[in-house]
Amino acid sequence: VQLQASGGGLVQPGGSLRLSCAASGSISSFDNIVWYRQIPGKQRELIAASSIESGTNYADSVKGRFTFSRDNAKDTVSLQMNSLKPEDTAVYYCSAQRGRLKYWGQGTQVTVSS
Repeated sequence: VQLQASGGGLVQPGGSLRLSCAASGSISSFDNIVWYRQIPGKQRELIAASSIESGTNYADSVKGRFTFSRDNAKDTVSLQMNSLKPEDTAVYYCSAQRGRLKYWGQGTQVTVSS
């Protein structure tokens, strides 16, 4: 399984970006799909997680601003990020788990700066 993240870039504070994560297989086969982000020198932060059992949950830091969505027909999940702040600057990763196996995308840089 391969995950391909895309959509990162430079945006001004208050702006929006939409990240996508395309899977090489059916996303409906995954137990859960998660978006993480990591700032250099800091721990990786889970920001949005989606599973059939638990639905979608968000970190407090992004709740109300970020929205997770999935397109099963395209085997793609997305993260709509609105009202971006400088502290959202990080490398964003998608990850998917099936049983004990966890797959990672390559990360996409998001920079929020004026």
